[in-house]
Amino acid sequence: MIKPKQTLSIVRQCALLDIHRSGIYHQPKPTSKLNLTLMRAIDEIHLKRPFLGVRRISDELRDDGHQVNHKRVHRLMQIMGIEAIYPKPNTSKSNPGHKIYPYLLRNLDINQPNQVWSTDITYIPMPSGFVYLVVILDWYSRKVLSWRLSNSMDSAFCVDALEEAIYRYGKP
Repeated sequence: MIKPKQTLSIVRQCALLDIHRSGIYHQPKPTSKLNLTLMRAIDEIHLKRPFLGVRRISDELRDDGHQVNHKRVHRLMQIMGIEAIYPKPNTSKSNPGHKIYPYLLRNLDINQPNQVWSTDITYIPMPSGFVYLVVILDWYSRKVLSWRLSNSMDSAFCVDALEEAIYRYGKP
C-alpha cells in the first residue's frame, strides 16, 4: 500500500496507515533448506509421537544424524506452532458457578433395545473446512438409528435426525 513516488511522503503514508516506517523496508529472508529439512523431520517425529517435548525430539534428530541443539528445535517448533501434548494445569477443576446436572441413568438397568437413546455431534475435517455429523444411537444394541451431515452448526439437521429415528423406531 505504501508507494514511494506519491504526493504524500513515506512518513505521512505510514502515519495515515498507522504502521511503523521501519516495517516497510524490512525484507524477510527465506527459510534455509536446512531449517526446512529439520522442520519436516520435526513434523514427522511429532506426528508419530505427539507427546515428545523439545529435548526428546532433539535427541531423536541427533540419533537420525542431524547436528542440532534443543534451542534451535524449540525455535522451529514455535514457528511451526506445535508443542508436546501433556496435561495442562487445572484442566479437571470444575467452575463452581456451573450447574451440575444429575446422571439420570445411574441405577437404570438397560436390558432391551429402544429403551435408551443417545446422540453425539462431531466434526469431520475436510480440505476446505468442516462437516458436522450427528448420530442417534441405541444404547442397548449400539445400533446407529439415524445420522445426518451438515456444513453448518445449526439445530435443523439434529432435529431431522431425531425425527427420522422416532419415525423409524418409535419413541424410546
